Amino acid sequence: MPVLVASDLDRTLIYSAAALALTMPDARAPRLLCVEVHESRPLSYMTETAARLLTDLGDAAVFVPTTTRTRKQYQRISLPGPPPKYAICANGGHLLVDGVSDPDWQAVVNARLADECAPLAEVQAHLAAFADPLWLRKERIAEDLFAYLVVERELLPEEWVKELAVWAEERGWTVSLQGRKIYAVPKPLTKSAAVREVARRTGAELTLTAGDSLLDADLLLVSDRGWRPGHGELHEAAWTAPQVTALPERGVLAGERILREFLKGAREK
Repeated sequence: MPVLVASDLDRTLIYSAAALALTMPDARAPRLLCVEVHESRPLSYMTETAARLLTDLGDAAVFVPTTTRTRKQYQRISLPGPPPKYAICANGGHLLVDGVSDPDWQAVVNARLADECAPLAEVQAHLAAFADPLWLRKERIAEDLFAYLVVERELLPEEWVKELAVWAEERGWTVSLQGRKIYAVPKPLTKSAAVREVARRTGAELTLTAGDSLLDADLLLVSDRGWRPGHGELHEAAWTAPQVTALPERGVLAGERILREFLKGAREK
Protein backbone atom coordinates (compact mmCIF):
# COMPACT_ATOMS: atom_id res chain seq x y z
CA MET A 1 0.00 0.00 0.00
CA PRO A 2 1.80 3.17 -1.14
CA VAL A 3 2.28 6.45 0.68
CA LEU A 4 0.82 9.42 -1.21
CA VAL A 5 2.67 12.74 -0.93
CA ALA A 6 0.74 15.68 -2.40
CA SER A 7 2.48 19.04 -2.17
CA ASP A 8 1.88 22.56 -3.35
CA LEU A 9 4.81 23.90 -5.39
CA ASP A 10 5.23 27.70 -5.38
CA ARG A 11 6.44 29.02 -2.03
CA THR A 12 6.18 25.50 -0.61
CA LEU A 13 8.73 23.39 -2.52
CA ILE A 14 9.99 25.87 -5.15
CA TYR A 15 10.75 29.58 -4.78
CA SER A 16 11.22 32.65 -6.94
CA ALA A 17 14.27 34.80 -6.25
CA ALA A 18 12.06 37.27 -4.36
CA ALA A 19 10.68 34.51 -2.11
CA LEU A 20 13.94 32.73 -1.19
CA ALA A 21 14.29 34.57 2.16
CA LEU A 22 18.07 34.13 2.33
CA THR A 23 18.55 35.92 5.63
CA MET A 24 21.79 34.20 6.60
CA PRO A 25 25.28 35.63 5.82
CA ASP A 26 26.16 35.20 2.15
CA ALA A 27 28.91 32.69 2.91
CA ARG A 28 26.37 30.41 4.64
CA ALA A 29 23.66 30.62 1.96
CA PRO A 30 22.63 27.22 0.53
CA ARG A 31 23.56 26.21 -2.99
CA LEU A 32 20.54 26.57 -5.26
CA LEU A 33 19.25 24.59 -8.21
CA CYS A 34 17.15 26.34 -10.87
CA VAL A 35 14.05 24.23 -11.61
CA GLU A 36 12.16 26.62 -13.90
CA VAL A 37 13.15 28.81 -16.83
CA HIS A 38 10.67 31.12 -18.55
CA GLU A 39 11.41 33.27 -21.58
CA SER A 40 15.12 32.40 -21.24
CA ARG A 41 15.24 33.63 -17.63
CA PRO A 42 15.64 31.55 -14.44
CA LEU A 43 12.43 31.74 -12.44
CA SER A 44 12.19 29.17 -9.64
CA TYR A 45 14.67 27.46 -7.35
CA MET A 46 15.12 24.88 -4.63
CA THR A 47 18.23 24.07 -2.61
CA GLU A 48 20.50 21.33 -3.93
CA THR A 49 19.80 19.44 -0.70
CA ALA A 50 16.04 19.70 -1.36
CA ALA A 51 16.62 18.36 -4.87
CA ARG A 52 18.35 15.27 -3.46
CA LEU A 53 15.55 14.77 -0.93
CA LEU A 54 12.90 15.02 -3.65
CA THR A 55 14.75 12.42 -5.73
CA ASP A 56 14.77 10.07 -2.75
CA LEU A 57 11.09 10.79 -2.09
CA GLY A 58 10.18 9.76 -5.64
CA ASP A 59 11.50 6.28 -4.82
CA ALA A 60 9.80 6.06 -1.40
CA ALA A 61 6.29 7.35 -2.16
CA VAL A 62 3.82 8.38 -4.86
CA PHE A 63 4.76 12.05 -5.20
CA VAL A 64 2.01 14.25 -6.67
CA PRO A 65 2.80 17.90 -7.49
CA THR A 66 -0.39 19.78 -6.55
CA THR A 67 -0.57 23.31 -7.88
CA THR A 68 -2.85 26.20 -8.80
CA ARG A 69 -0.70 26.69 -11.91
CA THR A 70 -2.16 25.96 -15.33
CA ARG A 71 -0.90 22.91 -17.16
CA LYS A 72 1.33 25.09 -19.36
CA GLN A 73 2.83 26.84 -16.33
CA TYR A 74 3.37 23.54 -14.53
CA GLN A 75 5.11 21.99 -17.52
CA ARG A 76 7.79 24.70 -17.41
CA ILE A 77 9.03 23.21 -14.13
CA SER A 78 11.76 20.55 -14.24
CA LEU A 79 11.69 18.81 -10.87
CA PRO A 80 14.48 16.45 -9.81
CA GLY A 81 13.75 12.76 -9.45
CA PRO A 82 11.55 10.37 -11.41
CA PRO A 83 8.75 12.03 -13.44
CA PRO A 84 5.53 11.95 -11.37
CA LYS A 85 2.85 9.67 -12.79
CA TYR A 86 0.16 11.97 -11.37
CA ALA A 87 0.07 15.77 -11.11
CA ILE A 88 -2.76 18.10 -10.12
CA CYS A 89 -3.01 21.45 -11.93
CA ALA A 90 -5.42 24.41 -11.97
CA ASN A 91 -6.22 23.92 -8.25
CA GLY A 92 -7.70 20.50 -8.95
CA GLY A 93 -9.27 21.32 -12.29
CA HIS A 94 -6.94 18.98 -14.16
CA LEU A 95 -5.63 15.61 -13.04
CA LEU A 96 -2.64 14.71 -15.21
CA VAL A 97 -1.84 11.04 -15.72
CA ASP A 98 1.55 10.59 -17.39
CA GLY A 99 1.32 14.24 -18.45
CA VAL A 100 -2.16 14.03 -20.02
CA SER A 101 -5.34 15.51 -18.50
CA ASP A 102 -7.76 12.76 -17.47
CA PRO A 103 -11.10 13.30 -19.31
CA ASP A 104 -13.18 11.50 -16.69
CA TRP A 105 -11.90 13.84 -13.98
CA GLN A 106 -12.54 16.87 -16.18
CA ALA A 107 -16.16 15.78 -16.60
CA VAL A 108 -16.61 15.48 -12.83
CA VAL A 109 -15.13 18.95 -12.25
CA ASN A 110 -17.20 20.62 -14.96
CA ALA A 111 -20.44 19.13 -13.60
CA ARG A 112 -19.71 20.39 -10.08
CA LEU A 113 -18.89 23.90 -11.29
CA ALA A 114 -22.10 24.10 -13.30
CA ASP A 115 -24.19 23.01 -10.32
CA GLU A 116 -22.57 24.71 -7.34
CA CYS A 117 -21.32 28.23 -8.10
CA ALA A 118 -21.73 31.36 -10.20
CA PRO A 119 -20.23 31.19 -13.70
CA LEU A 120 -16.72 32.38 -14.45
CA ALA A 121 -18.04 35.08 -16.79
CA GLU A 122 -19.83 36.83 -13.90
CA VAL A 123 -16.68 36.89 -11.79
CA GLN A 124 -14.53 37.99 -14.72
CA ALA A 125 -16.90 40.90 -15.42
CA HIS A 126 -16.84 41.99 -11.78
CA LEU A 127 -13.03 41.98 -11.66
CA ALA A 128 -12.82 43.95 -14.91
CA ALA A 129 -15.30 46.53 -13.63
CA PHE A 130 -13.82 47.13 -10.19
CA ALA A 131 -10.04 46.56 -10.45
CA ASP A 132 -8.21 49.91 -10.40
CA PRO A 133 -5.70 50.56 -13.23
CA LEU A 134 -3.56 52.29 -10.60
CA TRP A 135 -2.50 48.93 -9.16
CA LEU A 136 -3.71 46.39 -11.74
CA ARG A 137 -1.02 45.03 -14.07
CA LYS A 138 -2.62 41.98 -15.71
CA GLU A 139 -5.94 40.13 -15.83
CA ARG A 140 -5.81 36.41 -16.57
CA ILE A 141 -8.19 33.47 -17.01
CA ALA A 142 -6.71 30.09 -16.15
CA GLU A 143 -7.86 27.02 -18.09
CA ASP A 144 -11.37 28.54 -18.39
CA LEU A 145 -11.78 27.58 -14.73
CA PHE A 146 -10.79 30.56 -12.57
CA ALA A 147 -9.44 34.10 -12.73
CA TYR A 148 -6.50 35.95 -11.27
CA LEU A 149 -5.08 39.46 -11.25
CA VAL A 150 -1.42 40.48 -11.18
CA VAL A 151 -1.11 43.63 -9.07
CA GLU A 152 1.34 46.12 -7.60
CA ARG A 153 1.08 44.85 -4.05
CA GLU A 154 2.26 48.06 -2.34
CA LEU A 155 -0.51 50.04 -4.10
CA LEU A 156 -3.27 47.49 -3.52
CA PRO A 157 -5.84 48.58 -0.88
CA GLU A 158 -6.32 45.83 1.69
CA GLU A 159 -10.02 46.67 1.94
CA TRP A 160 -10.50 45.98 -1.78
CA VAL A 161 -9.44 42.37 -1.35
CA LYS A 162 -11.70 41.95 1.69
CA GLU A 163 -14.69 43.36 -0.18
CA LEU A 164 -13.97 41.10 -3.15
CA ALA A 165 -13.83 38.09 -0.82
CA VAL A 166 -17.28 38.91 0.61
CA TRP A 167 -18.76 39.38 -2.87
CA ALA A 168 -17.20 36.11 -4.08
CA GLU A 169 -18.29 34.14 -1.02
CA GLU A 170 -21.94 34.91 -1.79
CA ARG A 171 -21.47 33.39 -5.25
CA GLY A 172 -19.65 30.23 -4.22
CA TRP A 173 -16.12 31.49 -4.92
CA THR A 174 -12.96 31.89 -2.82
CA VAL A 175 -10.42 34.74 -2.96
CA SER A 176 -6.73 34.24 -2.17
CA LEU A 177 -3.94 36.85 -2.18
CA GLN A 178 -0.55 35.26 -2.94
CA GLY A 179 2.36 37.59 -3.48
CA ARG A 180 1.44 39.81 -6.45
CA LYS A 181 -1.54 37.66 -7.50
CA ILE A 182 -5.17 37.80 -6.41
CA TYR A 183 -6.96 34.52 -7.22
CA ALA A 184 -10.72 34.09 -7.56
CA VAL A 185 -11.44 30.36 -7.55
CA PRO A 186 -14.75 28.43 -7.49
CA LYS A 187 -15.26 26.69 -4.15
CA PRO A 188 -15.91 23.29 -5.79
CA LEU A 189 -12.50 23.53 -7.49
CA THR A 190 -10.22 22.06 -4.81
CA LYS A 191 -6.89 20.34 -4.58
CA SER A 192 -8.30 17.99 -1.94
CA ALA A 193 -10.91 16.47 -4.25
CA ALA A 194 -8.26 15.63 -6.82
CA VAL A 195 -5.96 14.21 -4.15
CA ARG A 196 -8.76 11.94 -2.90
CA GLU A 197 -9.16 10.68 -6.46
CA VAL A 198 -5.45 9.88 -6.73
CA ALA A 199 -5.58 8.13 -3.35
CA ARG A 200 -8.49 6.04 -4.62
CA ARG A 201 -6.65 5.09 -7.80
CA THR A 202 -3.38 4.22 -6.07
CA GLY A 203 -4.83 2.57 -2.99
CA ALA A 204 -2.71 4.80 -0.75
CA GLU A 205 -3.08 4.10 2.95
CA LEU A 206 -1.25 7.24 4.14
CA THR A 207 -1.46 10.77 2.68
CA LEU A 208 1.09 13.49 3.48
CA THR A 209 0.62 17.09 2.28
CA ALA A 210 2.12 20.59 2.45
CA GLY A 211 1.06 24.08 1.39
CA ASP A 212 1.31 27.75 2.31
CA SER A 213 -1.82 29.52 1.02
CA LEU A 214 -5.54 29.69 1.70
CA LEU A 215 -6.06 27.51 -1.37
CA ASP A 216 -3.98 24.80 0.35
CA ALA A 217 -6.09 24.61 3.51
CA ASP A 218 -8.40 21.92 2.14
CA LEU A 219 -5.35 19.98 0.89
CA LEU A 220 -3.86 19.97 4.38
CA LEU A 221 -7.17 18.95 5.94
CA VAL A 222 -7.56 15.90 3.70
CA SER A 223 -4.19 14.47 4.79
CA ASP A 224 -3.13 12.18 7.59
CA ARG A 225 -0.23 14.55 8.27
CA GLY A 226 0.48 17.99 6.82
CA TRP A 227 3.02 20.80 7.10
CA ARG A 228 2.92 24.51 6.39
CA PRO A 229 5.93 26.85 6.23
CA GLY A 230 6.57 29.88 8.40
CA HIS A 231 5.37 32.25 5.67
CA GLY A 232 2.33 32.71 3.44
CA GLU A 233 -1.40 33.24 3.97
CA LEU A 234 -1.86 30.35 6.39
CA HIS A 235 1.05 31.50 8.54
CA GLU A 236 -0.21 35.09 8.58
CA ALA A 237 -3.65 33.87 9.66
CA ALA A 238 -2.12 31.53 12.30
CA TRP A 239 -4.16 28.78 10.64
CA THR A 240 -3.74 25.29 11.99
CA ALA A 241 -5.41 21.90 12.36
CA PRO A 242 -4.75 18.88 14.58
CA GLN A 243 -2.84 16.95 11.90
CA VAL A 244 -0.93 19.99 10.58
CA THR A 245 2.51 21.09 11.82
CA ALA A 246 3.43 24.76 11.51
CA LEU A 247 7.14 24.92 10.72
CA PRO A 248 9.39 27.79 11.84
CA GLU A 249 11.44 27.83 8.63
CA ARG A 250 10.72 30.49 6.01
CA GLY A 251 11.60 30.71 2.34
CA VAL A 252 13.60 28.11 0.46
CA LEU A 253 14.81 26.44 3.68
CA ALA A 254 11.16 25.69 4.52
CA GLY A 255 10.95 23.71 1.27
CA GLU A 256 13.97 21.70 2.34
CA ARG A 257 12.46 21.02 5.79
CA ILE A 258 9.13 19.95 4.27
CA LEU A 259 10.87 17.40 2.06
CA ARG A 260 12.75 16.01 5.07
CA GLU A 261 9.42 15.56 6.86
CA PHE A 262 7.84 13.92 3.81
CA LEU A 263 10.72 11.45 3.48
CA LYS A 264 10.71 10.67 7.20
CA GLY A 265 6.93 10.09 7.14
CA ALA A 266 7.12 7.84 4.07
CA ARG A 267 9.88 5.72 5.55
CA GLU A 268 8.17 5.36 8.94
CA LYS A 269 4.96 4.02 7.44
